[in-house]
Amino acid sequence: MALKRDESGRLHIESSLMGESLMRRDLLADTDTEHIYRLLPDLQVLKLGGQSLIDRGKEVVVPVLEELVAARAEYDQLVLTGGGTRSRHAYAIALDLGMPTGVLAKLGSSISEQNALMIALLLAPYGGVKIGHDDLVKLPVYLQMGDIPVMHAMPPYGFWEEPPAVGRIPPHRTDSGTFLTAEVLGARRCILVKDERGLFSDDPKRTPTAQFIPEISAGELLALDLPDLPVERAMLHSLVRARSVHEVLIVNGRERGALTAALQGENPGTRILSGR
Repeated sequence: MALKRDESGRLHIESSLMGESLMRRDLLADTDTEHIYRLLPDLQVLKLGGQSLIDRGKEVVVPVLEELVAARAEYDQLVLTGGGTRSRHAYAIALDLGMPTGVLAKLGSSISEQNALMIALLLAPYGGVKIGHDDLVKLPVYLQMGDIPVMHAMPPYGFWEEPPAVGRIPPHRTDSGTFLTAEVLGARRCILVKDERGLFSDDPKRTPTAQFIPEISAGELLALDLPDLPVERAMLHSLVRARSVHEVLIVNGRERGALTAALQGENPGTRILSGR
């Protein structure tokens, strides 16, 4: 690349972004036309819910892991873990002590990682291996060896978590981390394994008459402004703008075979589509 001096006298490496502020609207629009490289287009990224699955112990966790092991030969998988009840306890204490949102995010990350360690150990006889965020570039090697990589799902914002619009709970938690992982890897599918069939018009545990929603776009779901959601709103905002991930599936991990069906491309729960 050649060096070039602009009219102000500044020296630049000649490129399409030379001298740009990176804030001009038409420049940003132009960058949207570039091809997005997908590192692992056949990968299935899935999150095991902390409170919905892992906290319930072996009677719930082991059958889910059995499905993952059975599907390992046919589907490349990256397993992520939520934080669950222990993260909520930590949030409650930190809130009572007046801690800022970034500290809560750091606490949640630690607890999500504890769950990743336990799941990786349970899967160890079948190729389970715990990895960190810095190990994502090694994923192709792990998958070629037949391993099942396990990583905690809390995104690495930590102290730098942005302030939420309301309250102090970190807006980007393990649902967001799972989606962002799938997006950056160019994964085929992002699956959130919870303890409900999928999305309802209200919490079915509190409102038995709530209506089931089998498929909806992220933009439409945000526009409904439902009183409660089984997924993070921050994840939905990101899904609206997704480039690689075209859908997020919510499935009931306590329903035997639902996770396997999701890995096969079916929709045994709720499919949330990218875009508006």
